[in-house]
Amino acid sequence: MTELTELQCEACRADAPKVSEDEAKALLATLDGWEMKEEDGIPQLQRVFVFKNFKEAWAFSNNVAQLAEDEGHHPAILLEWGRCTVTWWTHKIKGLHQNDFICAAKTNALLLP
Repeated sequence: MTELTELQCEACRADAPKVSEDEAKALLATLDGWEMKEEDGIPQLQRVFVFKNFKEAWAFSNNVAQLAEDEGHHPAILLEWGRCTVTWWTHKIKGLHQNDFICAAKTNALLLP
């Protein structure tokens, strides 16, 4: 299987296929620290990143925002003192698409030195 970080997001339409439950579980198993949650009946990927202070969390959130712009796929980002929570899902299909797993993997890669 190709590393998720090597893939690019594809343009997503309202009729794009959601990942199946089995596909989601297999993809999630490749992502350190992420969990699947459901909000208003919509499955989502979420991870809380912990930092030493607000400034580090802020810098990370800016990097996630740049990643989102580069990929053309945008998460919910919650910035708090020493924490940044990132939640990926595909709004158009109200669920999870491969794009979400690609972006979650690329978000993890932002932590590398």
